[in-house]
Amino acid sequence: MIYIIALALIGGVGLLVYMLKEAFADRIIYKELSFSDFPESFGEVKLFFISDIHKRVISRRIMDEAKEKKPDMVIIGGDLMEKGVPFGRVKKNILLLMEAAPVYFVWGNNDYEADYHQLDALLLECGVKILDNTAFSFESLHGDRFVLMGTDDLSKDRDRLDLALHDAGDGGFRVLVSHDPRIVKEIKKEHNIHLVLSGHTHGGQIHILGYSPYEKGQIKVLPETTILISNGYGTTGVPLRLGAKAETHFITLKSG
Repeated sequence: MIYIIALALIGGVGLLVYMLKEAFADRIIYKELSFSDFPESFGEVKLFFISDIHKRVISRRIMDEAKEKKPDMVIIGGDLMEKGVPFGRVKKNILLLMEAAPVYFVWGNNDYEADYHQLDALLLECGVKILDNTAFSFESLHGDRFVLMGTDDLSKDRDRLDLALHDAGDGGFRVLVSHDPRIVKEIKKEHNIHLVLSGHTHGGQIHILGYSPYEKGQIKVLPETTILISNGYGTTGVPLRLGAKAETHFITLKSG
């Protein structure tokens, strides 16, 4: 009996160590996405996407790795912080991200737990561009447009996809950033949104016997759009993961 208890304790400790390792993993998932109507005049557009940072300090190692690939922009998919996270840590994370490329941000539900007015001021001070139901448009030398759109947090009923679409104008290759992946329920084929980037679910964070309330992070091709749902970089609640390892993303968009 003693040996059985000892083995169980060793197994339990081993599992906890593994779950901690999964929660604090530093990795970049590389993905090339081809679209038949992506403007060839842009060549490739490279995005570094990170969501659900929460309490974590972003690793310089993965940012150095990302910088070597020369992203065109860095996108924060919401939950940059949560209640109790020091703003000094948040600023350090933002400045590290900005070393790689211009940074764009959408609000997540946990960002509103903190003093979001102070967070808004910090983002503006650092030069981060906030996508709160708005859009930024980029034009190639041939007059083609790449449009980055973002909605405010859906779970707080602050999302206004209609305003972001209006700000985007007509035409262009469109990427929408929304912290909550449920935004796809509002997307119609005629919106011509080619890709959605989101997080929020943490990929389920902890899967017991393969089960969790949420699916693991993945890319889904839907009738209306394509969506990337990230496992996220940080955790909520306990700093543990099982079956949904922490991740960031380097996405290359091109014609094909």
